[in-house]
Amino acid sequence: MARVILICGGLCCGKTTYAERLRGEGRAVILSVDELMLSMFGPDAGADHDKYAARAQSYLFSLAESVLETGVDVILDWGFWTRRSREAAREYFGARGIPCELHYIDIGEAEWRARIAKRNGDVERGDVRAYFVDEGLAAKFRSRFEPPEGGEIDVRVGVEGDLNRRGLRLFVHRI
Repeated sequence: MARVILICGGLCCGKTTYAERLRGEGRAVILSVDELMLSMFGPDAGADHDKYAARAQSYLFSLAESVLETGVDVILDWGFWTRRSREAAREYFGARGIPCELHYIDIGEAEWRARIAKRNGDVERGDVRAYFVDEGLAAKFRSRFEPPEGGEIDVRVGVEGDLNRRGLRLFVHRI
């Protein structure tokens, strides 16, 4: 039976790259709120960003159901920053009899800062289509992020090295 994988982690922790690796390991479709939001609104949806993101997530939950019916796994590539958002996803898919896993990408503060700096440089050069992480967005993340606790996590992923280089080492621990 097809399953849903929730990718949980902070800004610039490697969620999308990890999701792409998972997709490469099997039949899966990645659904990304950031990609949808950037396609629709560009890098700034303004004060309505959170409202639009909630609508996008609702749409992607419904789309995930359609994809899962074909027997293909779905990877939800957004942060699941709060316990409530993780519970809501598990409740939504659980009520439909769909297996759901939470993969938590856990990186340290120094690595996080380095990744933000790298991404911001890439965004400024136009090399990637992503959000620029200024201090305001970083503060918003810090104020909202609730790291998952042991009982919520199905797979813990530690990352060392550059996700886009061959030297990357993933430390995957299935709980």
